[in-house]
Amino acid sequence: MGKKLLEIAEVSKSIGRSTLLHPCSLSVREGEIVALCGGNGAGKSTLINLIAGIARPTSGTVLLDGLAWTDDRIAYADRIGYMPDEFQFGSALTAFETLSFYAALRRVTRARVFELLDTVGLLDVRDRKISTFSKGMRQRLLFAQAMLAKPALLLLDEPTNGLDPYWMEAFGQLIRRAAGDGQAVVFSTHQLNIAESYADTALFMVSGHVRYAGDVEMLKETYRDAGGLYGAFDRLVASGSQAIQEGE
Repeated sequence: MGKKLLEIAEVSKSIGRSTLLHPCSLSVREGEIVALCGGNGAGKSTLINLIAGIARPTSGTVLLDGLAWTDDRIAYADRIGYMPDEFQFGSALTAFETLSFYAALRRVTRARVFELLDTVGLLDVRDRKISTFSKGMRQRLLFAQAMLAKPALLLLDEPTNGLDPYWMEAFGQLIRRAAGDGQAVVFSTHQLNIAESYADTALFMVSGHVRYAGDVEMLKETYRDAGGLYGAFDRLVASGSQAIQEGE
């Protein structure tokens, strides 16, 4: 893997008396894939929003390629390809019009728009209005816009929600390809099989706490007899907590 790209130091987030994310630290290198694993309310989206600069941390710092969000917001954002968990596209627009709009914002060529529509399987329906798209098709379009500018960091919130098995596998291959090109990938998931198949590093999160962070291959080997990453989560985190259920 390459140099350290993302450095998170003792970052937390509170709103009033409610703590959404307790202090956590994480470093991510170029070419590394990191999975934030946990159920609803674990703090995964909060951490992603803090990395993206959408929310300000209550404490701690986030540096991306040595740059803080507060130093230069545009330069910081240029290094990120962000895919939110939920997003409503303009229903009157087609897939091609939508991706072309984001391409203009990111100073990306028309050829790149066609390339990515093909990559995510939407080239043949590029002139259909997004209002006719299924959840999985909208997810694939969101993923395409995140990849447009070949950013240093792909930041993806529950990217496999709504995807069928074929496109889950395709998603895994695409983020591996991105990592092979030196991009870092951070994605959240409640599907531990996705993290087990494609991530290098897994963070186990429960109720705003990072309970464990470790190398996925090591966890799979150590807990092979207990079911791999599911067994690791259960042994290291879920005892006394609500465990993630397979297929949830």
